[in-house]
Amino acid sequence: MALDGTRPKATTEGPGGPAKVTITEIAREAGVSVPTVSRVVNGRSDVSPATRARVEDLLNRHGYQRRPAAPGTRAALLDLVFNDLDSPWAVEIIRGVEEVAHEASVGTVVSAIHDRAGAARQWMTNLRARASDGVILVTSVLEPGLHGELRRLGVPLVVVDPAGSPATEAPTVGATNWAGGMAATEYLLRLGHRRIGFIEGPPRLLCSRARLDGYRAALDGAGVAADDALVVSGDFYHASGFTGAGRLLELPEPPTAIFAASDQMALGAIEALRRRGLRVPEDMSVVGFDDLPEVRWSAPPLTTIRQPLSDMGKLAARILLDLARDVEPASPRMELATELVVRESTAPPRSA
Repeated sequence: MALDGTRPKATTEGPGGPAKVTITEIAREAGVSVPTVSRVVNGRSDVSPATRARVEDLLNRHGYQRRPAAPGTRAALLDLVFNDLDSPWAVEIIRGVEEVAHEASVGTVVSAIHDRAGAARQWMTNLRARASDGVILVTSVLEPGLHGELRRLGVPLVVVDPAGSPATEAPTVGATNWAGGMAATEYLLRLGHRRIGFIEGPPRLLCSRARLDGYRAALDGAGVAADDALVVSGDFYHASGFTGAGRLLELPEPPTAIFAASDQMALGAIEALRRRGLRVPEDMSVVGFDDLPEVRWSAPPLTTIRQPLSDMGKLAARILLDLARDVEPASPRMELATELVVRESTAPPRSA
């Protein structure tokens, strides 16, 4: 669904003068979706003749004035929005979205809003100007008003790894984070570890909380008492893994294994161990989460939970393209399976 970046307004006369009529109201009166009205407004061909005639009649009746199209033909565009881009995790998502967009001859605009004051609103202004066909929002939060603006403009939205319980009706794409957290912990338990440290991600993110819950569920299932001192905070980045591992090593009874909720934190933890003269896995086992390309080349290669990041990007893009054609997803919440990948960073504890 292409949108006119200038967003012309329809008006009808009321007792107090002209009253604005939105495309949402036009869609409701025509008995069609907002994207369908938007396609008619923008001259798209993928609308049946009968539906086009009905919508055109209502647009004319309400005096909807459309600006002449700008010279040239605008390529279809998808907006891919991250909180930040300084992670190979983001690159894998982009890779998946780009593959699907390229096959569909759709361009991709990648943005980062960085949680800065006003950044999301500036992004929305830019989105209106370039008339995006849809938005993929990745582990980021938009103000409720901006979600409402997307709906008003008829711009489809798909959320990847929602930061919290979505306040919108947008479909979401994620991974089986709880199952992944449980699988990593169960594997360490099978090796004989009983004191397993956990470096968690940002608690505001659903994926972080699910991985922690999976870790706790595995301990409970094995009859191992949870120790809150073994859970330390992190933010998914290297430095917090380095700091978190240091805190775990300072405990009166340190763990024999560390499960970090991201590969980057796991690599930071390995560096903290190295600087203390500890060997992985001889002195401490380490497990990550993501299976980023770099970790198979780390020293030692990292045991991790594979999260299908590129496939998540592909699925989100396909859902978004379907929404632009008025095709609803089979489920509002899609989860792709995670998988334990065993490499050389794990071994039984020395005392086992």
